Amino acid sequence: MTIPGDELLFLPLGGSGEIGMNVNLFGCQGKWIMVDLGMTFADPSLPGVELVLPDLTFIERNRDRLLGVVLTHGHEDHLGAVPYLAGDLKVPVYATPFTAGLLREKLKSDGFDDAIKVKTVSMGATFELGPFKIRYVHLAHSIPEGNALVIETPYGRLFHTGDWKLDDEPLMGKPSTPEQLTAIGDSGVLALVGDSTNVFNREASGSEGEVRRAMLEVVKGRKGRVLVTTFASNAARVDTIGHVANETGRQLCVVGRSLDRIIRVAKASGYLKHLPPLIDPDEAMSLPPQSVLFVATGCQGEARAALARIAAKEHNEIRLSKGDLVIFSSKQIPGNELAVGVLHNALVAQGVEVITEKARTCTSPATPAGPNWRPCTGGSARRSPCRSMARCAT
Repeated sequence: MTIPGDELLFLPLGGSGEIGMNVNLFGCQGKWIMVDLGMTFADPSLPGVELVLPDLTFIERNRDRLLGVVLTHGHEDHLGAVPYLAGDLKVPVYATPFTAGLLREKLKSDGFDDAIKVKTVSMGATFELGPFKIRYVHLAHSIPEGNALVIETPYGRLFHTGDWKLDDEPLMGKPSTPEQLTAIGDSGVLALVGDSTNVFNREASGSEGEVRRAMLEVVKGRKGRVLVTTFASNAARVDTIGHVANETGRQLCVVGRSLDRIIRVAKASGYLKHLPPLIDPDEAMSLPPQSVLFVATGCQGEARAALARIAAKEHNEIRLSKGDLVIFSSKQIPGNELAVGVLHNALVAQGVEVITEKARTCTSPATPAGPNWRPCTGGSARRSPCRSMARCAT
């Protein structure tokens, strides 16, 4: 199979049945389009390997029939392989403004800015590639401009979800309403291609508004330094942390180059309009502990991220001590348990209190049932994640 005939084909080259490395091909009438071009991070079974890229041998042999790469959103598992592989495909890459901005920054930093043509498509817009008519449909996600794709073909309509979540109170962007999504289904869909890490989780993931209120309750009244770690790409969470800093009278300090890039691109795309002024780490460490709020990369235990260096006391500027608090505001990705556990232990050994989606730790490993310890009332007893940070903080 190399040339699609009078038919509609779906060929995943990565991402199906695994986390990361999303690459999907749709073919008809002799042409292909590619949806997403991501990578994944190597697990301990591949020592010395950091990144794993998809095998594009099939489409590279048929590149003259490939019309373009269409990106659903800006996470690494959906666009991370573009700098390394898209140049060989010699086709344009299509993305909405925020995703396109992130990609251009990535291409520039990696030295590929002149090798790949990035075309910006407005949110909700429709464009055509050969026999494919493609419309972006905005869905809520943990990054701005998460999108599904409605793909019209001569043989039927496809709905490719991209990553998504259901959020009753989104605080960034305007995702499609249930009524709008129902209308797509009512119009007739031949096939739905679903893509979401937690799609089999029966419990609701909660809303960003719920997280904002819970985080504010946790931080207000604290006497020590507070550090919140999250995915750098979660601009809505960065906005929430900025809001909490304002409401609690703390100065906001951003730690991590990937966060700097996300904030820069988000502001250029019209987001983070109310983020408070940022201070640098030197100034932050000179302030009274109760006057600063850090946001840092490293929520998944990444060895080179800011939080890992802080926990190992190897960061050049940031130091935490007994009585400080670290909030892991993002869910743990399956496969990262060991790395995240090492990080938790290193922080608790310093007397730092840690709050995660599942539990609140004691502030000292020597007193696991000390006065600051709280059992998780939201999920641990049932061996399932909490739905609200507030439950772990009361």
